[in-house]
Amino acid sequence: MDLAAEPTVARHENPLVRLDPRPYTLAARDLERLLSPALVVYLDAARENLRRVIARAGSPDRLRPHVKTIKTPALFAELAAAGIRHFKCATLREARCLLETLRSLGLEDIDLLVAYPLVEPALSGLGALARAHPRARLSVLCEEPARVAEVPRELGIFLDVDPGMRRTGVPLSDRATLRALARAAGERLRGIHHYEGHLHGESTERRALCFAGYRELLDVVADLERAGAKIGELVTSGTPAFLHALAFPGFRELAGTVHRVSPGTVVLHDLRTAEENPELELLPAALVLARVVSRPAKDLVTCDAGSKSIAAEAGDPCAAALGRPELLALRPSEEHLPLCVLAGPAPARGDVLMLVPRHVCPTVNLAEEAVLVEGGRVRSSVPVSARAHDLWVNG
Repeated sequence: MDLAAEPTVARHENPLVRLDPRPYTLAARDLERLLSPALVVYLDAARENLRRVIARAGSPDRLRPHVKTIKTPALFAELAAAGIRHFKCATLREARCLLETLRSLGLEDIDLLVAYPLVEPALSGLGALARAHPRARLSVLCEEPARVAEVPRELGIFLDVDPGMRRTGVPLSDRATLRALARAAGERLRGIHHYEGHLHGESTERRALCFAGYRELLDVVADLERAGAKIGELVTSGTPAFLHALAFPGFRELAGTVHRVSPGTVVLHDLRTAEENPELELLPAALVLARVVSRPAKDLVTCDAGSKSIAAEAGDPCAAALGRPELLALRPSEEHLPLCVLAGPAPARGDVLMLVPRHVCPTVNLAEEAVLVEGGRVRSSVPVSARAHDLWVNG
C-alpha cells in the first residue's frame, strides 16, 4: 500500500493502540450471534473514567458533563450513580431522555443546561419539558437581548459568549450587548456559557490560549457585576480544555460564582482525547466491533465498519484497531473501512477487530443499539435512545 496516496493518514501511533485487548474480548457464544458492525460499551471502563475525572475535578459538583456523547439511559444512570446532578445537552431528545431516565431512578431535582441557541418551535418544546419536570431546573442559551422575551418563563438563561470559535455567542469584547442581555434576562439570569472548543494543538500552547480567554471572561463577569447583574455560574470547557480550566487560579478564587467544566468525551474516551490529554489516562469504553470482510491485497484488508457506523468527520485515521498497531485505518467509505497491514500477516476474513473511534460522540449517534458489557460478560443490548433528533414538538 502506497501511503503517499493517502496524504491525510496520520503516521504517528496513538497511545491507545497498544492497550491490552484482552479485557475487551467477547465470549465466543456472544460473537456467534452478534452481527457487525456493533457498538459495544464497557461499563466497567466507563465507571473508571468517571472516577478519574471526578478525582481531577475534586468533586462531582464541579462537573456539568455534556451528555451528547453517551446518549444512552444506562450511561445517564452511571453519571447519576457517580453523584453528578448538573448536566448539559444540545437537543430536545437528549433533554427528554435524560429527564425521563433520572425520574425513573427517583432523581428529579437536577440541573440541565441546553447549550444550544434554540429557536421556535424547539424553544416552546423545551418550555413544555420544564413544565413536565417541575422539580428540575432547565436553562437555555441566549445571545440576543431582543430574543429574551421569547424564552418560556419556566427556563433559566445563560449568556452565550464567543471566545473566538465564531460559531455562536456574543464576542467577549462586546460588553454593551452582554450588559443588555443581562438586563433583559433579569432574575432568570443563571450565568455565562463559554465554550473554547476551537482550541486544540499542543498542551502548553493550548493552556496559554485558554488562560488568556479565561482572564477576559472574568473581566466580563466583573463588568456585568458592576452593572448590577448576578452571575451564578460559569460553564466552560469541553474535553480538550477542561484540565486547563480546572487549573486556572482565577476560577478557584471566585466569590459568589460557581465554575463548572462540561466535558463529554471523557466518559467513553476516544483517539483524539488520548492524543490531546494523554495525562488523563482514560480507558476506551465504547468500541465498534467489526469483522474483516475482504483481503483485496497482500498488505490491505477491509472491515465492515464504514462511515455509517464509525464517525469520519474528525479526520484520518477515523479509528484504530485495539491491540493491532500493525493495522493502519485508511479513509472509509459508507460501509467499508480499509486498513493497511504495516507488518506481519494480514488478518483472516471473518477476524474480529475492536475499533476505537477517533471521535466517539458522533460514533455513538450512528448506533441504534449498544451492547453493554460488565465484568467481562455481555449484560444486555439497549437502545441509544437519545440519538438523532425528535421530529415533532413534545416527541
